[in-house]
Amino acid sequence: MESVETIVIGAGQAGLSVSHCLEQLGHEHVVLERGEVGETWRSERWDSFRLNTPARWLQLPGHEYEGDEPDAFLTRDEAVAYFEECAAAIGGRLRRGVEVTSLRRAQDGRFRLETSDGAYTSANVVVASGSFRLPTPHATGRGQFELHASQYRNPDQLPDGGVLVVGSGQSGCQIAAELNRGGRDVYLSIGRCPSVPLWYRGRSAYDWYMDSGFLDDTVDTLPSPAVRLMCNPTITSADVPHLVGPRRLAREGVTLVGRLEALDGTRAVFAGDANLRLAEGDDAVAAVKRRFDGHAAALGEALPEDEADPEEPHDVPEVDELDLGRAGVGTVLWANGWRPDYSWIELPILDEHGWPLQTRGCAEVEGLYFVGLHWLHKRKSTLLVGVAEDAAHVAGRLAGDRL
Repeated sequence: MESVETIVIGAGQAGLSVSHCLEQLGHEHVVLERGEVGETWRSERWDSFRLNTPARWLQLPGHEYEGDEPDAFLTRDEAVAYFEECAAAIGGRLRRGVEVTSLRRAQDGRFRLETSDGAYTSANVVVASGSFRLPTPHATGRGQFELHASQYRNPDQLPDGGVLVVGSGQSGCQIAAELNRGGRDVYLSIGRCPSVPLWYRGRSAYDWYMDSGFLDDTVDTLPSPAVRLMCNPTITSADVPHLVGPRRLAREGVTLVGRLEALDGTRAVFAGDANLRLAEGDDAVAAVKRRFDGHAAALGEALPEDEADPEEPHDVPEVDELDLGRAGVGTVLWANGWRPDYSWIELPILDEHGWPLQTRGCAEVEGLYFVGLHWLHKRKSTLLVGVAEDAAHVAGRLAGDRL
């Protein structure tokens, strides 16, 4: 059994950030990764995937973006290459192909980790394995090919015919766009995820997010802990191919339908609330814009008029029911999100929603820490532009110092 002062679980953006900060503090640690560096980016993203945040938001500590295309959007493979570059800096501290199957407190007070590489003990553990590990439960039909967005790679893996995509966050919208542009008949079951326009009053949404403090909203501002499971707003554009929202997709030929209530054989039943969902998204975007305007007003900035919104409201025909066979739909693709899974942690540290009980990454169990949780401390806690802040705080608390 190997004994290590601190074990970091996961080598995605959170784990790599924590490792860098611990290295700067001279603190002994190892990083255990179940697969390869950035494993979910490698194995749970489709071939044409692109980030919907710009390259200048690549801000992992020690590897802040300094390239010539700050507004470019990385592909899946470019993102993986970036993580590999970060991993190279921590060298031998990284152990690939080591899956942690259980974590508990041993009788001697140290943590005991059972892994695919044998048992480890440590004084401290930083869980950086990601917020979303389990696909959201969903109904199953009969007679259609079904898969989750994490399993989708490209249109060629799907049988011929149309596709019902369930979920209108970044994954659902990007995949629906690719399938539709490839000639498939696509039905998109939409939810509450809003689509913020890329440009507003002459400034990009990314600049507005940073300058207005939107990304610095803290978890205590949420109306309910359950809100953490809601999707982040997507970005939509009139001309950037992968920045798409439901209304742009409708203009491109995708059929929008409301919330999927049931799959009954080959019959899909919808709530008939597509326009309500679109209106809710419009209201959310309007609130974001008001916040941007308020920020500018507080600074005394004169703003240009709001340009045409690519998500300009209009009603869509409501669909209550769809015979998938008659419509030629051969695939149901589930893009309805993920849920946290910490069932392997054998400690009383979860709330009623399955989230770890923690304050800014420090769990209620001494020596146990979390980084990379959705809304761990701020809205930006899981983002490439924000995870470094939490990593530095946790590393400083763990090592008894401040970066």
